[in-house]
Amino acid sequence: MSTDSMEGGETRPRIEVTEDAAERALALLSEEGLDVGEAGLRLFVQQGGCAGLSYGMRFDDEPEEDDTVYEHHDLRVFVDPASLKYIEGSVLDYESGLQAEGFNVENPNVVSECGCGESFRT
Repeated sequence: MSTDSMEGGETRPRIEVTEDAAERALALLSEEGLDVGEAGLRLFVQQGGCAGLSYGMRFDDEPEEDDTVYEHHDLRVFVDPASLKYIEGSVLDYESGLQAEGFNVENPNVVSECGCGESFRT
C-alpha cells in the first residue's frame, strides 16, 4: 500500500471523495456486513464501452499489496496502480435527484465521453 507524498512529508490525495459519497458507501458497506474499519470501496478503470474505458466499483475486504489507499470521511478507497494513472485527480461524488441516483466520478483527465456517459477516453 502506498500514499502520494509532497515535500515536507505531507500526503497529497490523488483521489478525493465527497462527504455524500462517503456516507452512502459506508452505509452500503454496513448493509453488506463488512468491517468498515478494514474493508473499503475499490475504484478501478476497465476496458469497455464505446469510448474505450469505463469505471468500476466494488467492495473489498482489504487492499491489495500494491494498492494506493485513500481515506476520506472514514471511507477507505482502494486504487490499483494501473487504474490510478487514468483517474488521478478525480473526485468521487454521490448524486441523488429526480432523474438519477448514484456514484459519479468527476475526472479531469477525460478528453471525451460516449453519448450515454458510461465510458471515456483520456
